[in-house]
Amino acid sequence: MKLLTLDTLYYLTGLIIAFIAIRVALDRNHPNRIGSGMFWGIFAVTFLFGNQIPPLYVGYLVLVMVVLASIGKVTKSNEKEVDVEERAGHAERLKNKVFIPAILIPLLTVVGTFTLDKINFGSVLLVDPKKVTLIALGLAMIIATITALRITGAKATVPVTEGSRLMQAVGWAVILPQMLAALGGIFAKAGIGEVVSGIVGDILPTQYAFVAVAAYCLGMMLFTIVMGNAFAAFAVITGGIGVPLIVNMHGGNPAIMAALGMFAGYCGTLMTPMAANFNIVPAMLLELKDKNAVVKTQLMTAIPVFIINMLLMYYLVYHF
Repeated sequence: MKLLTLDTLYYLTGLIIAFIAIRVALDRNHPNRIGSGMFWGIFAVTFLFGNQIPPLYVGYLVLVMVVLASIGKVTKSNEKEVDVEERAGHAERLKNKVFIPAILIPLLTVVGTFTLDKINFGSVLLVDPKKVTLIALGLAMIIATITALRITGAKATVPVTEGSRLMQAVGWAVILPQMLAALGGIFAKAGIGEVVSGIVGDILPTQYAFVAVAAYCLGMMLFTIVMGNAFAAFAVITGGIGVPLIVNMHGGNPAIMAALGMFAGYCGTLMTPMAANFNIVPAMLLELKDKNAVVKTQLMTAIPVFIINMLLMYYLVYHF
């Protein structure tokens, strides 16, 4: 038995999104309160009742969300934001303390990953060992939120209301990570990885270890650029290139290959507008004139980091 599972965090997330749906539906000044309320309501249902609803019907609900977003019914409310003067005053008062909650999230996630699965109460485990990292991340976010409230002196309702405003600003792009990751799984089931493996084997001299690594890293980067999500690329490219070529053919270390392969995919994330929640949404929130400004700025970082990562993989994957 486990006290905390990933489902616990899903339920908490579902409650937060349900609150957003209720706020939107009751906001008479919202330009599309019915459509937006339905979108967030369905999204909340997938988190709260996803285990009870047959997958086919969850798919139908997702299609309804896609239709609502495609016809322009998912928009943000007309709630007034805090004026510039007040924000400047808070910034002056808090200074660098504002970064403490953000730093706590990765720090506590790492600590929790190495400790939480070792805590038990007799035969009862504190967390599910198979999901310890994700549970640690969720707990870290909760602790960081409480810390932010203590530092800022804000009311307990502020994270919910401001979170609602931010989620509405992000809009339909918030569901992209889940949908793209699911699409990667579908591609893997459909055998796309085997097709990719055959094409790469016919075109490139994969009998050379470096060529296999280069093909894997480039595949992760390019597929991520197309899909907009490294998780979607991982299932296809690792199954089609990484495992058969790097691991089976050349005896490479699968753990190192997978870790650095994801990093190659993340380099692709920096270079694509398809990663809307990372690259387009920030441009929208910052009200930049060029919606691709974030991608253009990141290119000069992504390319050298990708090259270094590929060379590092070639050395590490065959020596450890």
